[in-house]
Amino acid sequence: MNVKHLFFIAFLLCPPAFGQAYNDFDLSNSLIDKKHIIHGGPPRDGIPAISDPKYVAADEASFMKPDDVVLGFKTGNSAFAYPRHILNWHELVNDKSEGKGFVITYCPLCGSGMAFSSEVGSESLEFGVSGLLYNNDLLFYDRQTESLWSQIERRSVSGDFAGDILEQLYLEHTSWQSWKERYPNTKVLSEDQGFRRNYRHDPYTGYETSSQLFFKSLYKTPKEFHTKENVLGLTIGETAKAYPFSELRKQGLSRFEDELAGFRFNVIWDADANAATVESIDGKALTPTVAFWFAWYNFHPETKVFRASDSKS
Repeated sequence: MNVKHLFFIAFLLCPPAFGQAYNDFDLSNSLIDKKHIIHGGPPRDGIPAISDPKYVAADEASFMKPDDVVLGFKTGNSAFAYPRHILNWHELVNDKSEGKGFVITYCPLCGSGMAFSSEVGSESLEFGVSGLLYNNDLLFYDRQTESLWSQIERRSVSGDFAGDILEQLYLEHTSWQSWKERYPNTKVLSEDQGFRRNYRHDPYTGYETSSQLFFKSLYKTPKEFHTKENVLGLTIGETAKAYPFSELRKQGLSRFEDELAGFRFNVIWDADANAATVESIDGKALTPTVAFWFAWYNFHPETKVFRASDSKS
């Protein structure tokens, strides 16, 4: 029995109650067609966001393995590591550093981890998991107004903030070993968050290697890459480009220059950590998005795609 069948058996055993198709969110001013907003199975906050995160020092993180995937976040003088195996169970971490609020988001269905400022206008928001999905991707909500926010689109799609855009912050998908070597003073999200969870049990076992999706996407994804191929996605203005990890690996360069919409930048590939980032020519970090190929394509169907043959210098 494959992972998709297992998921739908669980969904049928615990379906949303009558009238709960949208988990009691008001979608009267939704910017997207409501038929594309899908109940993911859990009720609102059925996947509990972390809003009082506990951290340990890097040298105290004995639960971490060198090749564990972490979302690495740096703000001001502070560095944070968010283990993916913990985020699989929580999806959101609300926190503040040096007085500035931020939220770490992770969607296991899209492989997309993104950091945002939680400061919108004059308000500092706290976010929760809605239990709803758009285009297979996480829809989260702010507890102040119950507006829904699309992770990959970065915008609010309903409620008081409909149309507002969150400020995306720099976040790396990398290995624990790589992040710890570069930031030995990093804080690490602890497994002790007050929940009874076996964090080493992956609730999505088999999903990442399967070509199947839990829910239908808006567009049919080209089969030139595996559905769940990791890509580094970058947008400059309205132009998007995907850098599939398989192409970066095939090319073999640790750094090369590229151009998109007239803007030149460096792509940095770390084969050992299976990680990619981008920075401006003068060394300023940009804010790309790492996600599965199908997810990036479905939010950017006009995306350009990098090929290993594009740059061999």
